This record gives sequence, C-alpha cells and structure tokens, in this order.
Amino acid sequence: MSRARPPQAFRRIASLALVLGGLLGLGLGALAEDAEKRRRDQGPIAVARIDGSINPASSDYLQKSIRRAEERQARILLLELDTPGGLVTSTQDIIQAMLESKVPIVVYVSPQGAWAGSAGTFITMAGHVAAMAPGSTIGAAHPVGVGGGGGGTPEGEEGKPPADHAARKAENMLIAFIEAIAEERERNVDWAREAVRDSVAVSADQALELKVIDLVATDRSDLLRQLEGREVKIGGNTEVLVLAGASTEVLEMELVTQVLNVLASPDVAVLLMMAGVLGLYIEMNNPGLIVPGVAGAICLVLALIAFQILPFSWTGVLLMLVGVALMVSEAFFAAFGLLFAAGAAFLLLGGSMIFERPELSDLDVSFWPVLVPAVLGMSAFGALVVYAVGRSMGRRQESGVWELIGMEGVARTAIDPSGTVFIRGEFWSARADSRIEAQTAVVAEQVEGLVLRVRAADPTR
Repeated sequence: MSRARPPQAFRRIASLALVLGGLLGLGLGALAEDAEKRRRDQGPIAVARIDGSINPASSDYLQKSIRRAEERQARILLLELDTPGGLVTSTQDIIQAMLESKVPIVVYVSPQGAWAGSAGTFITMAGHVAAMAPGSTIGAAHPVGVGGGGGGTPEGEEGKPPADHAARKAENMLIAFIEAIAEERERNVDWAREAVRDSVAVSADQALELKVIDLVATDRSDLLRQLEGREVKIGGNTEVLVLAGASTEVLEMELVTQVLNVLASPDVAVLLMMAGVLGLYIEMNNPGLIVPGVAGAICLVLALIAFQILPFSWTGVLLMLVGVALMVSEAFFAAFGLLFAAGAAFLLLGGSMIFERPELSDLDVSFWPVLVPAVLGMSAFGALVVYAVGRSMGRRQESGVWELIGMEGVARTAIDPSGTVFIRGEFWSARADSRIEAQTAVVAEQVEGLVLRVRAADPTR
C-alpha cells in the first residue's frame, strides 16, 4: 500500500513557518545589532595618550586601553600620539590589536609640533580615522641603520659596497607591513612605501592632501566636531560616529607601566648604567660610605631592567665596560692620561652602538645631548680621582715614626748632647747639637733609628 501524502494545506503551513522563523531570526539579529549600537552611542569617549617611544610598556598600555574601551562600550578610542619611533616588535603588537578592535580608533597626532615618526607612522595609518594637529609631522619610517652604516646599499650597485642582505630583508618586511596597513585603511600606499624606503616625512597639510590622513584638527574639540556623523568600517560593517553629548574618560597608565615606560628609554638606560658603575667605584675606593654603593647598585638593577626591555647589543655593552675599566686603571698605572683618554673613547663608541639593532628597533642613544655630556662628566670625576691619587703618591710618607718630624714635645731631662723627650704621648731618646735644658719645648727634626734628633723650639711662636 502507498503512504498517504500530507494534505496540501499542511505543506503550506510548514513553508510559512519556515519563512516566519527566518524572518524572526533576522529580526532578532537586527535588534541585537541595534541594541549594541545604542549601548555604544551611550558610552563615553575613551582617551589614551602615548608621549614618547614605542616600547613594551607603551604597547601594553595601548592594548589594555583598547580592551577597556571595548568593555565600557566606548563610542571611540581617541589615541593622542607624539612619538619619535620605537621597537618594531612592540609596534606590531599595537597594530594587531588596533586592526582587531571592536571600537573605532581615532589616532590624533597632537599637540601642535608633535611627531608621528617611524613607528608612529605605522600606528597613525592603522587608525580607523587618522588626524593631525597643524604643525605636526608624520613619516621618516626607515629604521636607523637599515641600508646605511651597517654596510652597503640595498641594491649593491657597481662601484658601491655589497648589499647588506639582513638590512634589505628588514626593510622589505617593513615595507610590506605598512603597505598592508595602508590598503586595509584605504590610504596612500605609494607614500607609505616611500616613508619606509626613503624616510619621507610630510607636514599635516601635506599628509591630508596626499590622503595619508583623514583630518587636520586644531585641538580635541575641533576633532570631535569633525568626527560627528563620520562613517567608519568596523569588522566589515559601516558605522556612523555619534559623539555629541558623550562624556570623556581618560585611560591612565598604571604606575608599574609608567616606571617601565621611563626605563625603556635608551638615554635613561645608559645614564643608569654609568651612574651604577660610578657609585660602586666610589664605594670600593671609600669602604663604609654606604650611600654611593647602595645608589650604584640600585642604578645597575634599573639599568638591567631597561636592558631586558630594550634590544641592546652586547658589543656596545662590552665596549662600555672596557672603557670604564681603562678609566679606572689610570688611577693605578702611570700612563700619563692615555688610559683615561682611551677609556672615554671606548665609552662614547660603546654608548653609540649599544642599541644599534635596526631589525628590531629605530631607537638610539642621543649622542650629543646625552652621551657626550655623561662621558665628559664621568671623565671629569675620574680625572679628579687620578689627580688626587697622584698627589697622595707624590707626598712624602707621613705614617709611622716619620710623622714625628716637625712635631713639638718637651725635654724631660737635660739634653747634652743626649737625653729624653716626651712627644706624641711617648718617651723617646733624643740628641741635640747644643744643650737643651729640661722642661724646654723641642721640635723633632730627624728620626735616627730609635733616637730623635731635636732642637729647641722657637720661643717667639
């Protein structure tokens, strides 16, 4: 027997139910998106600030700021930026967090005169909206040392040194990185490539004309006014920014992160290292002072923490240690200042190379403003120590019995030509060229074994 077919009405009811179910699902999804948008439209404007190098501390701060902005359903995360550059690895972490952000990120290079240099160029172009203050600058994203003094040109043309393949590899990786960012944010890919390859830098007005950025705003209020109603793409969807009436919430950097951010400066790291070595040197030459030794140990610990944050070069560290050793050696060897001068030269050379790692960063020690004055100061102190040691070594011996020479005492007996005197709390046998009566003040002139040669003291003194 054949199975009975369901009535035609039943099939129609089932089809209608499927259609209604689909419509209901779409409606609930739309309601959820509307609810999400309403919550964001009621959220604050989160503000983060990076003023300094891009390092692990500032990277951690910005990543946490993005998460906090998402948790608070912030309307936007406004990143106010002023940086000369920083570590490539930290920049990559920041860019990844920005590209995955569920909150629109507005990068604002400010205040006037600020700089989005090197790593700052990558971060600015990665924002959903990029803005700059008048008088600010962006670009020069070529890492220090790549294709330069490290050896050869990238192309290795005829008549020039051979190509530095490691430098070229690092350069090509950064070019591909910034091109991907520019394409994702629909910005000027050609200029981005030139900023890395040729260290091109432009002003705010030029960046706007070249479509490197989206806005030029005089201050935060002007920026928020221009952002009102602007469309941005978040996760493939287009959203309209509604900022009117929103409160502003500044996301502060944690205390530990602030300390690490200060330590993550090449200038600070080198100064801490020099101060630590100097403090320990003073303590070793003057045991018991305690304060220089403790301060030096603290400075060295902080310097080691800084070196853990920054990608330092062992070559630079060893050159600086050799320089310190040569300067200290001058106090113990009569080298007529040659060891001291060589030590200062090694300090300058090592300090200029200590953070030369172009494949990882574009940070370097400020040579003239920081390194040279620090080495000169350390040299002046070392010269003072050498001078003091030289003077002490050139003076006649004044310890033991020789310090009796010139001291005054009293003749306990008559000296003619021999007798006894009391000097420096001791009784000594004495001789004199002429008779000296007892209880007469005498002055020691010479030590002859266990006998003092004395003369009568000047009665007018």
